[in-house]
Amino acid sequence: MQWTGKIIGALLGLLVGRGPVGAAVGALIGHGYDLSQGPRAGAGTGPGADEDPAAIGGALFQTAFAVMGYLAKADGRVSEAEIDAARAIMRQMHLDEAHVQRAIAAFNRGKQPDYPVEAEIARLRALCGPRHDLLRLFLEIQVRAALAGNDLKGPVRGLIMGVAERLGFSGLEVAHLEAALRLQQGRGWTAPPPAPGARLASAYAVLGLAQSASDEDVKKAYRRQMSENHPDKLVARGLPESMQDLATEKTQRIREAYEVICEARGLR
Repeated sequence: MQWTGKIIGALLGLLVGRGPVGAAVGALIGHGYDLSQGPRAGAGTGPGADEDPAAIGGALFQTAFAVMGYLAKADGRVSEAEIDAARAIMRQMHLDEAHVQRAIAAFNRGKQPDYPVEAEIARLRALCGPRHDLLRLFLEIQVRAALAGNDLKGPVRGLIMGVAERLGFSGLEVAHLEAALRLQQGRGWTAPPPAPGARLASAYAVLGLAQSASDEDVKKAYRRQMSENHPDKLVARGLPESMQDLATEKTQRIREAYEVICEARGLR
């Protein structure tokens, strides 16, 4: 049995998911990557996510670093900061040397002027099918790397928006994601906020809402998030039952964000 992908996925989940449930989902992605590196006898060949999970893991890994390289080269050159941002992600994923070289090769491929970014994004979206959580994970990786690399300045922001649109996400969703990443900066809920009101702003970002949202919209967003991230549903999509407790951590994070907003609004 191969474990490299599971470790990679778990660490990637911790990196972008801000907690154990991110690791759980990441491990599921990594499992697909392990399958893609092993014997393919009996593997599905259909284009849908349910038919070929192995292809999803490989595509997520390769395309994540290739698009990262594509975005880094957006202004005509790749800066040291952008290289450091990609390297930092590799280190936090604890890649072994072989996987580092694969990631670097993908990053360099993305830098080439003939890199078919639109076709690759379309292929990834087709492979993931209805698994929008995986596509959102992919998008978050790109936004995180771009923020660390050049603070989303110059043409990168527009290209990120283009990638998001091709993945099926709106500009508003990208804005919420960016806000959450900028505000959290590695801090947990129990750490002091970086500025007054930042904890509340981060709570709105977790629920994907603007602070001007109505009380009813807040309640609907909370119910939707809790439903979509319910541990039983994650298990039904393939998350091992042994990771149910980890999945519960994500619902706790959503619940805490809702409680922060309710406290600020005086809702019960």
